[in-house]
Parts: sequence; structure tokens; C-alpha cells
Amino acid sequence: MTIRDYPTTGPGAVPDPEVAAMLAALDAGFPDVAAMSAADARAAIFARRGAPQRLPDLPSVRDVVVDGPGGALTVRVYRPHDDGPPRPVIVFAHGGGFVFCDLDSHDEFCRSMAVGVGAVVVAVDYRLAPEHPGPAAHDDMLATVRWAAEHIATYGGDPARIALAGDSAGGNLSATVALAVRDGNGPPVAAQILLYPVIDDDFDTESYRRFGTGHYNTTRAMRWYWQQYAPHGTDDVRLVPTRAETLAGVAPAVVVTAELDPPCSAGDAYAARLKADGVPVHHRRYDGLFHGFLTIPSLAATQSARTEIWAMIRETLGLG
Repeated sequence: MTIRDYPTTGPGAVPDPEVAAMLAALDAGFPDVAAMSAADARAAIFARRGAPQRLPDLPSVRDVVVDGPGGALTVRVYRPHDDGPPRPVIVFAHGGGFVFCDLDSHDEFCRSMAVGVGAVVVAVDYRLAPEHPGPAAHDDMLATVRWAAEHIATYGGDPARIALAGDSAGGNLSATVALAVRDGNGPPVAAQILLYPVIDDDFDTESYRRFGTGHYNTTRAMRWYWQQYAPHGTDDVRLVPTRAETLAGVAPAVVVTAELDPPCSAGDAYAARLKADGVPVHHRRYDGLFHGFLTIPSLAATQSARTEIWAMIRETLGLG
């Protein structure tokens, strides 16, 4: 597989007016979650959620309750059109700072990914912090991978081609589970897809210094998210993937970052470390864009980025 860096638009490029307007609105209107309880933060985020204008058509979307390490665990299975050979499978974990969001918040995105990649998508409704601090979410993601390996053929998926994926906090879960299965704690996976992942709790990187305020996702909020998820520290590799001695042997990766996102530098560095440890990587940084942009389908920049990302995922999964 080719190890490839995809071009960026160039730091400091003139902002797209549509993107700039959206970022300004998000920055002005997003609640200060760090001043709230987890329950109040969830309620505030839920109140902002609007109904999607158009959901991609799929022949089957089904919620399934499976056995999880903390009890019943709900997963949502998205099947694309075409009853041909078994499809690759993408086990997806949503973002939300480990504290909020759910299956419905990322429903449109999962539908679009199933259609765009041509894969069966399995979204996991993992346990949230702080009621369930890490590694509970990691454990739920890993349990879903094990379930998929045993049962996904029933839904037209290929258990030999399972990928991990997630945005933001979900990117962290994908990276940590990729390490877990490499170390024999789950079935092998074919890829890890890290979308502006929250890799670690280093708040002194270049992107935190440059974009930690005024760009929607803030350093203040990121500190709070980590306090909720890892109240006892972050030395555990199940919480922070960079704690691993080596990344060698993990699944090939697609790493997507956004220039204006405080965790951007950590994501870029993780892509570089994966390459240095011999892991095939497709790395694309989207300059002029911000944390969470992939789940805003009304943005023209989002649609073009999704098209590129679906192609990267297809190539990584051997779909051409």
C-alpha cells in the first residue's frame, strides 16, 4: 500500500467565506461545557441539534442490542445497497468529548459513510463519562468489534475486513482499540480511520497555542473533557495511544486533521509516528477547517472532503 500525504490548502490561506461564517456562529453559540455538569452539558448540546434536511437512503438501518462489558450495549447497523459479495465493515465511535452525543447525533454521517465507502457500518452507543470513566468507552468499542467478527455476516458484512473509525473522541477509541487488537485482545482489523482524533492530553502543542480559543473547540473544553474521561490520570494505553512503546503492527491508518482544531498537532504527530513505525498511512490535513466539520453536511467544504476521505478509506480497504 502506498504511504501518502495528501496536499493541504496551505496554512494561512484566505478562509472560505462559508466556512468562516459557520465557524463564527459555532464559536459564538456553543455552550461553555466546562462550566456545566455533564448532564447539563448533554442537555445543552441536545437542544442545539437540528433535524437533518436529507438522510441518505439505505435499504436497512437496524438497532441491535448486544452483550457489552457493562451490560446491554446498543449498536446501529447500516447496510448499503447491493446484495453482492460481503462488504467491508466499519465499526464507528462517535465524538462528543467522551461525555455527549449518541447514535442519532452521527446518524447522517454514518449513513453517508456507508453509501460513500460501500461498507456495512456498525455504530456503537458506548458508555459516556463521567458516569463511566475510561476505559469504559474503549471496552465497549472493543466488544463491538468482537461482536462484529462473530455476527456481521448476517448483515452482509465481511468479518475478515473490519475497520475501526471514529471522529474526535471516537478517533481516540479507534486508535486505542487498534492497539488492543494488535496485542491479541480482539480479532484483527483491516484499518483504523481517525477523524480529527483526540489523541492525548498535551495542551501545549502548536495547535493548542494558536487555536485554543476563538475556533469553536477550545482548550478549556478539552481540559474538561479529559477530566471527565480520565479522572485518575492518562497513563493507561487504553486511554492515550501514544503511551504504547511502539505502534508497529497496528492496522493501516487514515488520519484526517483540521488546521484550526486544537488537537490538530497531536493528530499530525500521530500520523508521523505511525509512518515511522512502519504502518501504512493516508494522512490529510484540511487547512482552514475546524473540529467537527465533517458532521456539518451543509458546508460545501464538507462534501468535497467527504468525497476524498471515502476514497482514502476505499483504497485502504482494497476497494479501489
